[in-house]
Amino acid sequence: MSFLTHQNNDLLWLSSSLLDGAPVRHGFSTRLGGVSPAPWDSLNLGISRGDSDENVRENYRRFCAAVGVTVESTVFTQQTHSENIRLVTAQDAGKGLLRPRDYTEVDALITDTPGLSLVVFSADCGTILLYDPVHRAIGAVHAGWRGVAAGLVAKTALKMHDTFGTEPGDLLCALGPAIGPCCFETDDDVPAAMHDALGAQADPFLTRRGAKWHIDLKAINAHWLKSLGVRHIDICSHCTACRQDLYWSHRKVGNARGAQIALLALEDPL
Repeated sequence: MSFLTHQNNDLLWLSSSLLDGAPVRHGFSTRLGGVSPAPWDSLNLGISRGDSDENVRENYRRFCAAVGVTVESTVFTQQTHSENIRLVTAQDAGKGLLRPRDYTEVDALITDTPGLSLVVFSADCGTILLYDPVHRAIGAVHAGWRGVAAGLVAKTALKMHDTFGTEPGDLLCALGPAIGPCCFETDDDVPAAMHDALGAQADPFLTRRGAKWHIDLKAINAHWLKSLGVRHIDICSHCTACRQDLYWSHRKVGNARGAQIALLALEDPL
């Protein structure tokens, strides 16, 4: 398993080989190939970053065309580092980009509606896409360190089980570009939260360097999934803080930036 890079003119995005070939459309954006000026240059897909609506919508038009979905099919989270998961249907199409969201504090989306494109945002945080090929259902998760400590990705998989009958062992899960342990340096509060959630199971993912801790958030998300019995997991090796040529990093530049997305949609059945 691996992540593959795709290019359409100047637009650059990634896909997971685990999901390539499945009856889904998906992609993880980079910052390359859009129309936004600095400091959002250039494929900013964040709607609340200060960039113009016209630029952001053109960026979505380009990205959606590249991955094979329509702009009108998108539905956005409303991320606040919560543990809330929303079931969305065709009636939610366009919410976030083309019309207002009638919900708040949603960091994960699930659906079994074909043609609906789930969108989660990142500028260091984890983005995780989940596909159930048996029940034809999908999920998309945003997980910063609070979401990682809360096990939001596992809670989303369990919500899919309760809603669609998804068995974790059937899931195909792709963990997109995010800040790596090389750059995610914290004080004692973050490892304490991981220990509160996982106990000694957190230890392999925490490294002390002097007064600071370095934490492998992607590996902890994978651990949550494996603990449920998920067997098929693809993890992107890119660190968003290291690769500022490809991604925005909140840790590196603060709020003067754009945002990446991860997108997942079920194809319409034949």
